[in-house]
Amino acid sequence: MVVCSGRSTRQVGALAEKLSEKLKASLGRTARAEGKSQGDWVLLDAGDVIVHIFRPEVREFYQLEKMWLDPAADAAGTG
Repeated sequence: MVVCSGRSTRQVGALAEKLSEKLKASLGRTARAEGKSQGDWVLLDAGDVIVHIFRPEVREFYQLEKMWLDPAADAAGTG
C-alpha cells in the first residue's frame, strides 16, 4: 500500500491519471480508480499494489498511517 498527497484536487487527479498510465505502460496492468471525480481522495487498485492519493486535509482526517503503528510503542509515547 502506498499513501501520498497532492496539494489540490487538480493535482490529486493528475497524479492518479499519470500513475495509471505508467502502471499500464510498464506493467501492463490497468488500475481501477475510485474517487477521481471528487479529487479529495483517489484510490488506485492495481492488484498487488493499492495507492491512496489524498489532499493534505483529507489525509490528516483519515490518518491511514496509524493503522500500521505499533500500539505498544504508541502507548509508551515513542510512536
